[in-house]
Amino acid sequence: MIVNLRSVAVLATSLLLMGGCKARSEASAEQPAASVESPKAPKELELLNVSYDPTREVWRDFNNTFIPVYEKETGTKLSIKQSHGGSSTQARAVIDGLEADVVTLASYLDTDAISKKGLIKPDWLNRLPNQSLPYTSTIIFVVRKGNPKGVKDWPDLVKSGVEIVTPNPKTSGNGYLAFFSAWGSVTVRGGSRDDAVKFITQLYKHVPVLDSGARGATTTFVQKKIGDVHLAWENEAHLEVLEAKGDLELIYPPISIRAEPHVAVVDANVDRKGTREAAEAYLKYAYTEAAQEIFAKHYYRPSNEAILKKHADSFPELKLFAITEIAKDFSEAHKQYIGEGGVFDTIYKPKK
Repeated sequence: MIVNLRSVAVLATSLLLMGGCKARSEASAEQPAASVESPKAPKELELLNVSYDPTREVWRDFNNTFIPVYEKETGTKLSIKQSHGGSSTQARAVIDGLEADVVTLASYLDTDAISKKGLIKPDWLNRLPNQSLPYTSTIIFVVRKGNPKGVKDWPDLVKSGVEIVTPNPKTSGNGYLAFFSAWGSVTVRGGSRDDAVKFITQLYKHVPVLDSGARGATTTFVQKKIGDVHLAWENEAHLEVLEAKGDLELIYPPISIRAEPHVAVVDANVDRKGTREAAEAYLKYAYTEAAQEIFAKHYYRPSNEAILKKHADSFPELKLFAITEIAKDFSEAHKQYIGEGGVFDTIYKPKK
């Protein structure tokens, strides 16, 4: 019998090819998901929100609302931790290594300081609606029952016998916004720079102690009963009056600053920790109607105009001037008024 070696070789090759195809087909049939499934969402995840001093209550309420929504949508159960303190102090802590996933600090200055260190990408301001401002705020007055010193407007703060409680503008968002408000109360209404320097100098002579943050100033005013008037965040002022049960009153001056507490994802941290998706969802949720209602309930002025109008009774009208009415921008205002060698350094002498 004559065997055709070429035919045998061709037949063997065909059988090998068929076997390989069959093996690959069976392997594909057994594990089809391996080539198409995306990585599964983690079952649990932790975020850290680093914020300024008086926002404990609003973010706690916000977190309790957001956590079940996120778990329902993604299957991931979140644990959200909060860190609070003077805004500038908090920014420094993040720069020095505090592993914030998001920052919700008192103003542009503090968030921008973190960005300049490379932890937040330069485009952060325009990543979220309304220039990353889910709400705004302002500085108003809290006085003792009956307003015994008759404080109604900024000039009343420097009357004889009036003691003022306000935080340190070098460490606290409340502190430097109170400074800017006081300055603008002079210049925006037509006063000169010299007039403003004279007023600010007198004002800080009426301040017995400078706490490092807003909540510390609240403790000084409410619990220690120091001072006749507290220059406070609008939301903090409402909380003080509510908890005082009649012993304190709100005073809205005719003019104050438009405070802008921006929010941002800390890019370097979320990319290292693998929490970007959750952190971005967290801040985006701040613009939902549910979240905007939470802000309004806690006396933060929501960016949603319809919801702000709905709660108009909670936010009396006053002239809210922009930082650009007293300086080029927040950075220039800080340099002029609060920074090293600025106006504050020239007029304030700590009491010994």
